[in-house]
Amino acid sequence: MSSLQLRSTTTTPSSKMFDSPRLGRAKLPIFSTISFAAILLIIIFANSLISNLSLHSVAHHNNQQQKLKSTSTHELLSLKEEVVTEPHIETPSSKKESSELEIFKKTTLTTQFHGRVTEFLDDHCRGQFFMTWISPAKSFGPREFLALESLFKANPRGCLLILSRTMDSAFGFRILKPLLELGFRVLAVRPNLSSLFKNTPAESWFDDIKTGNKDPGEIPLAQNLSNLIRLAVLYKYGGVYLDTDFIVLRNFSVLRNSLGAQSVDGSGKWTRLNNAVLVFDKNHPILYKFMEEFATTFDGNKWGHNGPYLVSRVVEKMETEGPKGNFTVLPPMAFYPVDWIRIGGLFEKPTNRAHSKWIEAKLFQLTWASYGVHLWNRESSRLRIEEGSIIGRLISSHCVICRPIYSS
Repeated sequence: MSSLQLRSTTTTPSSKMFDSPRLGRAKLPIFSTISFAAILLIIIFANSLISNLSLHSVAHHNNQQQKLKSTSTHELLSLKEEVVTEPHIETPSSKKESSELEIFKKTTLTTQFHGRVTEFLDDHCRGQFFMTWISPAKSFGPREFLALESLFKANPRGCLLILSRTMDSAFGFRILKPLLELGFRVLAVRPNLSSLFKNTPAESWFDDIKTGNKDPGEIPLAQNLSNLIRLAVLYKYGGVYLDTDFIVLRNFSVLRNSLGAQSVDGSGKWTRLNNAVLVFDKNHPILYKFMEEFATTFDGNKWGHNGPYLVSRVVEKMETEGPKGNFTVLPPMAFYPVDWIRIGGLFEKPTNRAHSKWIEAKLFQLTWASYGVHLWNRESSRLRIEEGSIIGRLISSHCVICRPIYSS
């Protein structure tokens, strides 16, 4: 492009030179006229030659760039997983970024989803645990890794499946490798959503989302899919679902068909449930009801509507209609011993003697009465773990690798 610009710059003054009135008025001898004509022809020929060479150079440069780009793209594609095309999938919403469409893609790994899950969850597992991760793998940081450590500290023979497109990668493997080297069983696997939702109430909802017949709303679709995936994976395989901001304190083997209350009223009756921890058998009917509620009342514009508020609506309706079925609502102390408004207090170091006594009493209570602590990551992710704080001491006594935590 610079050659073309340079040529244009040098040509324009030449044109003005040959149109000069002084040249027209000059009286030149015949020889001078012939000489001038010859010089003019040489200049025109040279200019044409330079122009052709410049155009050839530009074209050759563009061809080389295109060839290099094509080669690089081919090499990158050869490193990527083969994509199984699905011609009937439409863009869910023009408002959504193209990155969210990755959720719908079938690949060679997603088609192997069920086989990988059943092979991993064998008879050697003493507890089946599930998590979801919808963010980039590079966002899976020290706090999330602490949740994994605490799980295996309390449930060393458990098997953990992380349902995630991004963590089921070479980068994700490097994150999990320290746990694997200690003999713990953890696997990140890309879910096949069509297979996972098949023969459940979620199937028709998912089809509508894929074909654009249902508005996914303003809340990121991946976030709402996470709410649905946890229900479907427990319905299909059974086990324990945990959020990645949950620090496990006790063995879960004694729990069965349970979820936890986030808050209660003065009489001890729950006022809100949460879906950050779910413990259910395979094919449990309440999981089916949860998915029914998700599909029929989905609202992608209200935070929590398809998650914590959903399980609260369904359980309240069941209790109103009659016997609540084969499941237990555990008190807040089980999974949510500290409300999200007060979670910051668990990250603070003792400031005086009275505060130190309170920390000791709280630690004793959590150790003996709670199965874990939900950290409410939306509120606590920016908080620094201070030395001597409740969270600092809990993590230090419930880790397996035990990296430094006070700078995280």
